[in-house]
Amino acid sequence: QVQLVESGGGSVQAGGSLRLSCEASGYRNSRYCLGWFRQAPGKDREGVASISASSGTTHYSDSVQGRFTISQDNSYKTLYLQMNSLNPEDTAIYYCAADPGSCTTTWFRPSGWQYWGQGTQVTVSS
Repeated sequence: QVQLVESGGGSVQAGGSLRLSCEASGYRNSRYCLGWFRQAPGKDREGVASISASSGTTHYSDSVQGRFTISQDNSYKTLYLQMNSLNPEDTAIYYCAADPGSCTTTWFRPSGWQYWGQGTQVTVSS
């Protein structure tokens, strides 16, 4: 059973940076797609970024491209999301997710992911 635990959320002013971490356990191998999602109040959960644990290939949503960076450590056990140039529209609960197999072209859809963390709050003030 894969377990995911996020940390690193908090409050920051617009223009600031935060780095989220996600500690993973229970992986049987490196053949997983890993991702970050977020859900703002009153909105659907949306995909932010994904990374193939085995190849390192990344994908980003248009709203964060160029500002956020997804990465992992060499043991595939920790996933990161470096968030720069934050703005109030980035305020949300951020979740890490994992799914066995390769990342697909529909990685941004929450329904395709099997494992989820509990989420960490990110609040950006203007």
